[in-house]
Amino acid sequence: MHHTKACIAAAVGLGLLTLSACGSSGGGSGGDSKTVTLVSHDSWAVSKSVLKDFEKQSGYTVKVLKDGDAGQAVNKAILTKDNPQGDVFFGVDNTLLSRALDNGLFQSYDAKGSALVKPEYRVDQTKHRVTPIDTGDICVNYDKAYFSKHKLTPPTSFADLVKPEYKNLLVTENAATSSPGLGFLLGSAAQYGDDGWQAYWKKLKANGVKVVDGWEQAYDQEFSGSAGGKKAGGDRPLVVSYASSPPAEVIYADPKPTTAPTGVSYGTCFRQTEYAGLLSNAQNTKGGKAFLDFLLTKEFQQDMPLNMFVYPVIQGAQVPQEFEKYGRQAPDPETMAPAKIAADRDQWVKSWTSLVLK
Repeated sequence: MHHTKACIAAAVGLGLLTLSACGSSGGGSGGDSKTVTLVSHDSWAVSKSVLKDFEKQSGYTVKVLKDGDAGQAVNKAILTKDNPQGDVFFGVDNTLLSRALDNGLFQSYDAKGSALVKPEYRVDQTKHRVTPIDTGDICVNYDKAYFSKHKLTPPTSFADLVKPEYKNLLVTENAATSSPGLGFLLGSAAQYGDDGWQAYWKKLKANGVKVVDGWEQAYDQEFSGSAGGKKAGGDRPLVVSYASSPPAEVIYADPKPTTAPTGVSYGTCFRQTEYAGLLSNAQNTKGGKAFLDFLLTKEFQQDMPLNMFVYPVIQGAQVPQEFEKYGRQAPDPETMAPAKIAADRDQWVKSWTSLVLK
């Protein structure tokens, strides 16, 4: 499951404030040329005022269709590509990008404002089938209270996680069903190479790593450091989540703590970038293009962090103070070339499944 950043507030206990963000908006075929239909994973969220600005300026009404977590949503979009559910798809990330492109999910469109996208996030520069929208880091988070109570130093690297003092402490997501789970697997492969990652996972398994289906279960139920996990009696003080999870724990807490209750092991991070694209058989291509232009405006890019707990990708977009303070980006995350992910992902997931889950 993808990190449902938009709905994290509900998990943290302030359900009422985010019902609007978490409720699914009605879908539609988008045949009416004044309607643009966005297909997305469950984490899509935008401030009402920002969306209203787009609707007022463009004359389009936006319908949103949420289709589960990132992996599910991409697969469904591929299956329905000849008769798509909408015009624009948001939420395919770098771990799944090649699957979408190889299956002809998107048509070319070079969005206005694409020149402002920082060079490191640009892909598919000859065909412009996708537009980078946001970025974030998948990283191990730790429960500060647990580590101080046990007088234990939190792990800082992939190598630390297999040490005996961290036995039975880590929970991660299934790499076959979850985007952070897959990102963590790719991070370990980037760190240990084609020949070394399996030996690493054997050690992790021997050290008691727990695997669950998706992010919500891992973070909100199993992890002892999150507000949801505390309520659920979670007993794992280490979880694979995001570098932006600590600010969420501060922002949605009542009363707000002065420091985040969770920390990030920055030596375990993998950089994730999410893209949007105009669906190949979109009924409203003109509206779809206008919507993609909107996603790269400063107004939308600066609205994203506190709605989806991700970072903007354009130059000059400001990031909220809480992010700077509690959720800075990883200084040196693991990354992997899209071509490498495309070549090896499916085989790695297969090997990982038989190694870790059997």
